[in-house]
Amino acid sequence: MSQAIDVVLDRGAAYPEITALRAALERRDWPACRAVLDSSGPMERTGLLRAVSEDDGLDEFLRSVLAANPADGAASALLGMHLIDVGWKIRTGASARYVSREQFAAFHDWLGKAERVLIDGAAYNPRDPAIWTARLTSARGLQLGLAEARRRHDRMAAGDPHHLPGQLQLLQMLCPKWDGTWEQVHEFARDAMNAAPPGGPHGVLVAEAHIEHVFDGETRADMLGYLANEPVRAEIYQAAQRSIWHPQFRRGYGWLEALSTFALLFMLLDDQRAAAATFGALGNLAARHPWDYLDDDVVTQIRQARSWAFGGTR
Repeated sequence: MSQAIDVVLDRGAAYPEITALRAALERRDWPACRAVLDSSGPMERTGLLRAVSEDDGLDEFLRSVLAANPADGAASALLGMHLIDVGWKIRTGASARYVSREQFAAFHDWLGKAERVLIDGAAYNPRDPAIWTARLTSARGLQLGLAEARRRHDRMAAGDPHHLPGQLQLLQMLCPKWDGTWEQVHEFARDAMNAAPPGGPHGVLVAEAHIEHVFDGETRADMLGYLANEPVRAEIYQAAQRSIWHPQFRRGYGWLEALSTFALLFMLLDDQRAAAATFGALGNLAARHPWDYLDDDVVTQIRQARSWAFGGTR
């Protein structure tokens, strides 16, 4: 396989339903949107809603949908996610010390708007995991605490016990940079992965937990020291065996993100063979996260990692 290929970060190339949903949204054809969403499983549905939630101009349209049918859970979830995205763009992904008081005020205002939409949506659809996944994100941004986050996670799990999009949101909140500890992060990731059926993408929870821990280090020596820990390395490979290396692993929801996350971990572990196999499975596709933790120029980072994996040097 030639390795001089273009890296494609458009998730629609990995999940064609995203392209179909986005086209229906651009036409403001809500029945067509619902046809795509209603034919998807719970995780896929949440992933689709999340993928298009940053699109411009959704507020007025979705409010008109909800005015006609306040019980439309998909519209509630998508509008809530959209309002959260607007707020997070104002806040930015910077550390709190770099976010101004004015940014925080606007951020919290938009998350408050999202909460009001999502509370109404949950009242009509108490077992809709997409709504509760969005409410996990808003709980993190509003710093409502772990007890409230776990309550929302439990409500989400009542609708779908292994709902990976929401589990990833709780994992973030369990990180020390938000409200938790590393012990909580790793325990939750292990337990959630092991509870899910083998061959699913849930190994990404363990991989993501270690990615977060690695990049919490202040120096490269800290990062390499963490990854030199044998139990850490063993757990990463065990997670790969249960997910991306499992015979039942399929290209359903989360496959792209799982492979991309493990590809970065194998590079950091200096495992050229495992990295090459993972990049081979990805082809020219990749997810932006977690490569954005290395540098804003994600494409260059992935190209360099691919080149090394397939026999180059770093």
